[in-house]
Amino acid sequence: MTKSSVKFIVLAFLIWRFGLFVILYFAQRFLSLQLNFLGGGAVNYLTNPFFWAWDNFDGQHYVNIAQNGYGFGEYTFFPFYSILIKFFGNLLGGGLFSLNLAGQLISNSAFLISLFGFYKLARLDFSERISKISVIILLLFPTSFYFAAVYTESIFFAILMWSFYFARKKNYLPASILGLFATATRPIGIFIFPAFIIEWYLHRKKTENIIKVFPWSLTVIPVGLLSYMYYLKIHIGNALAFFSEQVYVGEHRSSHLILLPQVIYRYVFKIFPSLNPLYFPGVFFTVLEFAVGIVYFVVSLVLFFTTRFSYALFAFLAYLTPTFLGSFSSQPRYVLILFPVYFILAKYLARSKIYLFAFCLISFILLVISFSLFARGYWIS
Repeated sequence: MTKSSVKFIVLAFLIWRFGLFVILYFAQRFLSLQLNFLGGGAVNYLTNPFFWAWDNFDGQHYVNIAQNGYGFGEYTFFPFYSILIKFFGNLLGGGLFSLNLAGQLISNSAFLISLFGFYKLARLDFSERISKISVIILLLFPTSFYFAAVYTESIFFAILMWSFYFARKKNYLPASILGLFATATRPIGIFIFPAFIIEWYLHRKKTENIIKVFPWSLTVIPVGLLSYMYYLKIHIGNALAFFSEQVYVGEHRSSHLILLPQVIYRYVFKIFPSLNPLYFPGVFFTVLEFAVGIVYFVVSLVLFFTTRFSYALFAFLAYLTPTFLGSFSSQPRYVLILFPVYFILAKYLARSKIYLFAFCLISFILLVISFSLFARGYWIS
C-alpha cells in the first residue's frame, strides 16, 4: 500500500467522522428527541448527547452485557464485542462512562483498520481509482454511521476484510483465526467457512493432491459459534437462544422461520397499510428497510455473475439469513458488511461522473436523515 493510499484512507475516515459530528450537531438543534432507548439513559444523554448518542438502542445492550452479564432478551447479542468492551473499559476505570468510551474507541479503531483491509482486498482485483471509489461509496452508505456506534458492525467488518484478504493470499492460518472471532461476533460469521473452502478450491488446481494440501486450520472457524452455543446450552438450556430471542429485538420479527415471499407479502399487505403517513420516522425506516430488502435480494443474485463465487456466496447467505425471521427489520444495517456490493457499484459508477455524483448525493442525503433520526432516539435499523 502506497503512502498516498494510506493518506487517502485516513483523510476519508477523518472527513467522515467530522461529517457525522456536524450532522449530530444540527440534529440536536432541529429534531425533537425521542426519550426511549437513549445511550446511557435519558439523564446521561441529555447531559452530553455528543458522547451518549453513539450508544443508542443496541449499544446499551452491549455495554450492559459487558457490565452486568447477559440479561433477558440479550442472548441474541454475541459475546466477543462485549468482552472487548469489558476488557478495555476496565482499563479505562470501569463504570458506565468508561465502558461506553471503550465501545466507541473499539468501533472507530476497528473501522479504520477495516478500511485498510477493504482497500487492500479491492486492489487484488481492481485499479486504485475503483478501490478509492469503493471506499467513498462505503463511507456514504445511508447507515454507515453504525460503524462509529457501539455496535458490532465495525469489529465484524474489520475481521471480515482481513480474513478474506488473508484467504485470498492463501494464508489460511490467520484467515481461520480471524474467522473464529467472526463467528463469536455475529452468527453470519459462520458463512466465512464455506466461502474460504471455495477459495481453497479455486487455489488447489495448482497442486496434484488436493486432500494433502487442504488447510485444516479452517476447521477452527466454527469454534466461536459453537462455544457460544455451548455457553447458552449450559446456562439457559437453549443452544439456539440467539435465534429464538430475536423476536424481542427489532420490528415485525417472528420466532419461527418465514420464507422471503412471505416477508414481502407481510410488508405489502400488512405493514404498509398500517403505517401512519403523518409519522415520518416510521414511514422512512419502513420504506428504507423494504427498499433495501428488495434491492439487495436482486443485487445478491447479480453478484454470482459479476464477482468471485466466494464473495457472492457469503453475501447471499448473509443477506438471506435475517429475512428468515419474517422481516427486513435491520436490513439497512445488516447489508453494510456485504463488501462485494461496493466493489461492483464502484466499477460501474466509475464509468460516468454524473451517475457517480448522483448516487453519492442521494446516499449522503439518506445518511443525513438516517443518522439524525438515530442520534435523536428514533429506530432506524
